[in-house]
Amino acid sequence: MKGIIVAAGYGTRFLPVTKTVAKELLPVGTRPSIAYIVDEFVASGIREIVIISSRRKKALEDYFDREMELEEIFRREGRADKLASIAPPDAEISFVRQREMRGTGHALLQVRSLMGGQPCVVAYPDDLHVGEKPLARQLVEVHERTGKCVMATILEPGDVSRYGVVDPAPDGISVRGFVEKPTPGKEPSHEVSIGRYLYTPEFFDLLAEGWAKHEKGEYFHAYALDRLIAAGKVAYARVQGERLDTGEPAGYLDAILRNAAADPALRPVLEAFARREFGIR
Repeated sequence: MKGIIVAAGYGTRFLPVTKTVAKELLPVGTRPSIAYIVDEFVASGIREIVIISSRRKKALEDYFDREMELEEIFRREGRADKLASIAPPDAEISFVRQREMRGTGHALLQVRSLMGGQPCVVAYPDDLHVGEKPLARQLVEVHERTGKCVMATILEPGDVSRYGVVDPAPDGISVRGFVEKPTPGKEPSHEVSIGRYLYTPEFFDLLAEGWAKHEKGEYFHAYALDRLIAAGKVAYARVQGERLDTGEPAGYLDAILRNAAADPALRPVLEAFARREFGIR
């Protein structure tokens, strides 16, 4: 099983900082958001990871490389804790650039030749996951039981009109349809898709087939996914744990606050702020 992180976009919702800083390097606590995805993959047993980036995101490659000068300083100082904090993850990470911003389907085609006929987990780094069992591992387990592609979902009891919504089959695991941003009251369920997918090699064949027919504009993965759903080859996994949506500033702030609340060194600062600004004790 391989892992793919789609990280080539402009991040325009976070301008002006993303004019020069990759959105995936914006910190949640003291670590960039993309590091949480890599940790999730590694904890799920995925050691081969491909990050799809762009010309503007060279710093991503630097972040996952070794920092020899700092390593030498920390070794001389005997700072094993600092050495551990900057150590690269226990994974083989490679980078592929999407030279033109032509949509996520086009981005995924850039890594087709690297998959080696193996299934892969695709992550969009706007979605972070907090829970006992890594999200990617949950998808792998459903794939091992079914042999199908797997969509990660959460149950959203409220308005789902801004989501992609799964139409579940009666067996409670297969997907028989998928509706993007349904009209309120017309949604097939409240099972909404989040930014993790497990794809079998057939997905990439269909992605290439759809690209050959594509004429203009951005190209997304909908063509390949719809074909697989129609063939009965897609399952869904309602994931355990909590999703943090860092794709827009409000969700990103929420992720930062939740991280601070879980950190013994930062929680007192958060509590003091709540008392001072809101009178919460």
